[in-house]
Amino acid sequence: MERATQVIGQSGAFLDALERASRAAALDRPVLVIGERGTGKELVAERLHRLSPRWDQPLIVMNCAALPETLIEAELFGHEAGAFTGATKARAGRFEEAHRGTLFLDELGTLSMAAQERLLRAVEYGEVTRIGSSRPLNVDVRIVAATNEHLPDKVDKGTFRADLLDRLSFEVVTLPPLRARRGDIEVLSEFFGRRMASEIGLADWPGWGPNALDTLMTYDWPGNVRELRNVVERAVYRWEREGPVDSIEIDPFKSPFRPKTATVAATASTPAAAAPMPAEEAPPTAVFDGGTDFKSRVNAFERQVLSRALAEHRYNQRSTAEALGLTYDQLRHALKRHELLGAGG
Repeated sequence: MERATQVIGQSGAFLDALERASRAAALDRPVLVIGERGTGKELVAERLHRLSPRWDQPLIVMNCAALPETLIEAELFGHEAGAFTGATKARAGRFEEAHRGTLFLDELGTLSMAAQERLLRAVEYGEVTRIGSSRPLNVDVRIVAATNEHLPDKVDKGTFRADLLDRLSFEVVTLPPLRARRGDIEVLSEFFGRRMASEIGLADWPGWGPNALDTLMTYDWPGNVRELRNVVERAVYRWEREGPVDSIEIDPFKSPFRPKTATVAATASTPAAAAPMPAEEAPPTAVFDGGTDFKSRVNAFERQVLSRALAEHRYNQRSTAEALGLTYDQLRHALKRHELLGAGG
């Protein structure tokens, strides 16, 4: 498993996780890598292998969630010819392929209880038996597993074997989400931006403009580093102007022409029967503190609209501007007029 993406980061939480992985790499023991989607679990697994005494042996990867339950055991342990319909010839499993090396089991929490039982025996005794065979094979494999689930909870619910968890959790490396390492966002954005600029043939990397940086730094990144990379690369390749890249589109599906789902379309085609107006769309009835004349009331109402929109968009000024149908500069001017530029800070 060779990766073009490097392990990049300088925040304390991220470096602590890498340090734990690096120390565990030298020991011939199982390691669990825990983290949300997109946090780089695969890269840490590769680091564990490359820094281990097995670095020159195979690193075999299996995504446990990518296969139907009926095929997982055959993939892990192999099968003999005729073991089941479609098994026309014998095939080695991932354990045999990883002999003397490392087997990386991604999405470990999706394994069935039957597969977990066989996996436990393989880890405990170093033996695997191909489906359709009665002869066990000895294998020397180091297990690195990854999941985005809290496995002790699955044990409590009876969907994950406690003895297997005990066996695999010699060391547990938990990767922090990107929102917990905001200091790395600019570093990662710079790296991905430069790489994309080189890929599309730009002579020089123009850097990021203030609007783009504001969006990158204030978004929560639920998809973590993977989502950040996609957003950054998309922004760089779409930028066709001179100067720093200063436009970021977080949601590539955002469009006034986006097709509606069948449920939404059906609801829209059915006349509403005197439905009450939602509170946020109801006409304002409050008496504002700005005064009783028309101009004071308008100013107070405008300030209220701006404050509410900022809060709804977590004080991300670019998202707020888009939601209100304003340009970024127009929004900044309005915020300055109402003394709201520092709101949410």
